[in-house]
Amino acid sequence: MNDFWTTILDFAETTTTRVGKQLMQDFGKVQASQKADGSLVTRADKWADQEIQDAIASRFSGYGILSEESDKVFPGTEWCWVIDPLDGTTNFTRGLPIWSISMGLLYKGTPIFGYVYVPPLSQAFHGFWAGDSGLTTPSGAFLNHHPIHSSNDAVSKNHFFNLCSRSTSVIQTDFPCKIRMLGVASYNFLTVATGATLGGIEATPKVWDIAGAWVIVQAAGGSWTSLKDQPFPLSTGEDYSDRSFPTLVVSSPEILPVFTPFLKHLNL
Repeated sequence: MNDFWTTILDFAETTTTRVGKQLMQDFGKVQASQKADGSLVTRADKWADQEIQDAIASRFSGYGILSEESDKVFPGTEWCWVIDPLDGTTNFTRGLPIWSISMGLLYKGTPIFGYVYVPPLSQAFHGFWAGDSGLTTPSGAFLNHHPIHSSNDAVSKNHFFNLCSRSTSVIQTDFPCKIRMLGVASYNFLTVATGATLGGIEATPKVWDIAGAWVIVQAAGGSWTSLKDQPFPLSTGEDYSDRSFPTLVVSSPEILPVFTPFLKHLNL
């Protein structure tokens, strides 16, 4: 791994570790208020957002920043960080130990590096996915620096599939897997990357929910299917505050036909 990518990885790891340490002090102890879109926000979200933005500005001059809690318009810079300072605010406020800090580094509007840290579980995911960017990047997906890969198992009733609260309409009497609901979009998809689950659906994720996981899932061998609009590349000057990107992730393209018939029940 060359010096540039080492710098990127070290920065993401150091910054999320520092921010995560403070968030753990507030975990389950702060009150939330409701935003216009119905989601929750706390002072901890806002503090973490500012800390990460300040760290980016001091280290990466000229890089753009797109964030859930502040700058929601893609600046069109060649390089841009997309951050979700606290994915899973409802879990965070209720004391449930699944929430994350998510970072994605975009090149010309498309993520090529993703980092997601889950402080209560001491889990740090990262991955590189060059795609057709023309860049030479490291390869692979990792959990705590150990390589991970999505499952090659056949679908069965003894395997898990994740849903969000807005995608439960896919559940039918003959659904082929056991259902789980984690409450965190990034972690939903990352369990596919680790092989813990065979798939997951998020009906209303925003770009900051998926930028980091988008890289890691594909680097781990998973299959990403956008159910409406393609999220990437982002468009210069566009406001992403109200744009959702319904997504289906499965562990391999071979099992996609098992789950696609259930998508007709989704109201997208």
